[in-house]
Amino acid sequence: MRARMTHRERALAALNHQEPDRVPIDLSGAAGDFITIGAYRRLLDHLGFGGRAIATLRKDMQYAVVDEDILRLYDLDFRRVDLGAPDYFTPEEGPDDSYRDAWGVLRRRPAGGFYYDLVPGTSPLKDAASVADLDRYPWPDPHDPGLFRGLRERTKRLHEETDYAVVLAVSCEFFGIAALLRGWEEFYVDLVENPAFAEALMDRCLGYHLAVTKHALEEAGEFADVVVASRDDFGGMDGLLVSPAVFRRLLKPRLKKVLDLFKNGTSAKRFMHCDGAIAEILPDLIELGVEALNPIQVSAAGMGDTRKLKREFGADLTFWGGIDTQYVMPRGSVEEVRQETRRRISDLAPGGGYVLCTVHSIQPDVPPTNVIAMYEAVNEFGWYPLRG
Repeated sequence: MRARMTHRERALAALNHQEPDRVPIDLSGAAGDFITIGAYRRLLDHLGFGGRAIATLRKDMQYAVVDEDILRLYDLDFRRVDLGAPDYFTPEEGPDDSYRDAWGVLRRRPAGGFYYDLVPGTSPLKDAASVADLDRYPWPDPHDPGLFRGLRERTKRLHEETDYAVVLAVSCEFFGIAALLRGWEEFYVDLVENPAFAEALMDRCLGYHLAVTKHALEEAGEFADVVVASRDDFGGMDGLLVSPAVFRRLLKPRLKKVLDLFKNGTSAKRFMHCDGAIAEILPDLIELGVEALNPIQVSAAGMGDTRKLKREFGADLTFWGGIDTQYVMPRGSVEEVRQETRRRISDLAPGGGYVLCTVHSIQPDVPPTNVIAMYEAVNEFGWYPLRG
């Protein structure tokens, strides 16, 4: 076993495709995927902290803020820094467990549901007919001072007073937000029949995020080890959500603007979250400058052979994720979780370039014993030199 590294040394070694002392671990969406409030409550109950209040990191997906003592309990290597809440916008809460966000998107949690879904037929730009309609829309303010208040101080403190790898969570999304604003069906029709309008809509969404990101990097980029550049999803279970031609013609040039901004604004490692069956565009993402890729959805087409992914793309990408949440985490036994963790470490960790976390967020039906089993397996199989 090698000399013990600090958390930051471990993370940066792996991100630089060097073998650290142990595979780095992420939880709570430091950069990778999250744990839902339901799953976190079950974990706390199991650990004997059942009466503890749980803060919400993201309301629509019901992500939990994981407490510092739990992060330390499982020796997590990353700490996340988020933007602040805007000063000039407060979500509009409805009496039917609904709310309208800063983009004007209305979401509601159905009775017995776990998440807040887009209310059908309410996409705020569903009836927009021209670019002029986009000009009249009340877009969120990228210069709202609340977004950046204290950002530099919080990021600097983590960088200077702890040994954790600091993750600045900004993320320039344009595809998914455009689809929510327009409505998914209408947006897909636009991509084919009215691409000029679809491009204008994506550019409005992207322009907001580029402005926010530029300010955030000026405030705190020098203290970040990892930056969340994008969380746009381009893949489904069986393939891309758009054709490769549409991706390369309409989406890739906009993603290039995102990655170029991060390249020029910080030396931190560029992280991208992109779900699904995206093996076909991995060369494109590498070309654009993505350095770490999450979540490695192993249940999606072309993504399950993680040894092959490592062989073909591991020289350029750090793989961040890979522990199956579709079957193994919710339905597998403790031993199956242990073997899943062992397999992904064996496939993805040789030579560095791997950060372990689950594929997608840990859902409410995941037993706490399986969460614990995953982290215990890292301490069994994740130390270098790897046992295989």
